[in-house]
Amino acid sequence: MTETFYVSILAADRVFYEGECESLVIPTSNGQYGILAYHCNLLGAIIPGILEYKVPGGKRELASVSSGIFKMEDNRVMMLVDSIERPEEIDANRAKEQAIKAQEALLQKMSRQEYYSTQARLARAMNRMKIKSDFDKNKL
Repeated sequence: MTETFYVSILAADRVFYEGECESLVIPTSNGQYGILAYHCNLLGAIIPGILEYKVPGGKRELASVSSGIFKMEDNRVMMLVDSIERPEEIDANRAKEQAIKAQEALLQKMSRQEYYSTQARLARAMNRMKIKSDFDKNKL
């Protein structure tokens, strides 16, 4: 029997998932960070990327995640992110439009804060397109 831990994944607009989990892989600035039951306590920053998690008795699940933070403490993980979407929730055309708009905006003169905000929008759009594409390929 596989050991589990409790995970709570919260987005700005909803509770994405709360419950038991066998494994969790979080995108961080240092690469993908894997968590299993009884992992040491830690805090970390989440970057836009692909979140992987496995619920007991289920298959591996994927989600497109934006920036945020996570905490592992006493065999419990709490994740707070700006946004998170399952592949089937992503509109590929909308994501592509957002990426194009962000790329065009990066070519304009802007403040440093606007530049970083636009970079974040571009990273989110590109990540959404990648996870949707991977999901659609695996469905066929």
